[in-house]
Amino acid sequence: MRHRTLGAGGPVVSEVGLGTWRPLSRDGRRGAARLVGAALDLGITLFDTAGSYGDAEEALGIALRGVPREAYVLSTKVYYEPGGAVAGLSRAAVRAGVERSLRALRTEQVDLLSAHRFDDGTPLAETVAAFGELLQEGKIAHYGFSEWTAHQITAACAVATEMGVRPPVASQPQYNILWRVPEQAVLPLCQDLGIGTVAFWPLAQGLLTGKYAPGEPPPADSRAADPTGSRLMDHLMAEPLLERVQLFARLARREGMTPARLAVSWVLNRSGVTSALVGASTPQQLAETASAAGVLLPEPTMELIDRIFAGCVYDDVAGTG
Repeated sequence: MRHRTLGAGGPVVSEVGLGTWRPLSRDGRRGAARLVGAALDLGITLFDTAGSYGDAEEALGIALRGVPREAYVLSTKVYYEPGGAVAGLSRAAVRAGVERSLRALRTEQVDLLSAHRFDDGTPLAETVAAFGELLQEGKIAHYGFSEWTAHQITAACAVATEMGVRPPVASQPQYNILWRVPEQAVLPLCQDLGIGTVAFWPLAQGLLTGKYAPGEPPPADSRAADPTGSRLMDHLMAEPLLERVQLFARLARREGMTPARLAVSWVLNRSGVTSALVGASTPQQLAETASAAGVLLPEPTMELIDRIFAGCVYDDVAGTG
């Protein structure tokens, strides 16, 4: 496993991080301990969670008991209440969310606290001030944001400078071969500002593993077959796209890789990306995606991937390009 520094002055994190939205919120404490143990054995040091991920924070905190605190980086988020209701980013909401996370994670400090979404109902200065207070108190070491626009990021950095608050170090956007919206403005802006990128859904919610075959129902244990996950995947299950994915899987095998490894490698080879968050149901799945770290993809392979998915890539919020 290779490691990179997150942004300008952020923590050193593994190139592949473990996202806990589904793996730790659904598999119970025993399954969480097994997966977290496997992650540590693979050299994964970045663990990303949120108070809205069911009992994932609690399960992660228990799974990490006994592990030296300096051996891993804890990343969590505020904005949503437990259960998914919107709490927002007021000073009170941010503080309440952090206190809940610290208790659940059984720690005195979160290494990275991110605003899960932007809060139009709270003055940005109030949110930045809340992060600044938590930095001063040592309850968080760094902060960032998830799914913010370039305009919102620019405004937050300007406010932080005006208020004398340390700037954010991390952006957490959805980013994968099919969803390239961050390339238009967010990724280049973050590079200019010294903000690292931690990409989530590098496998397009599992689509790029090649497990969904055209003309066949989704596997029983897959996200597309799950009532909670399927609503997020409906737009990905079109037959023409599934056929492209099969071509991608064929390319991966030709390159001596699984489709999952190639998809995560693609993300890690993109300019400005520090780390990619992956989920897994088993230690074996995690080992497969973790092996993407350190893989350098030749330019002809990157170009061929572009050709395979030409016309199917979302590169702006309006649709495909």
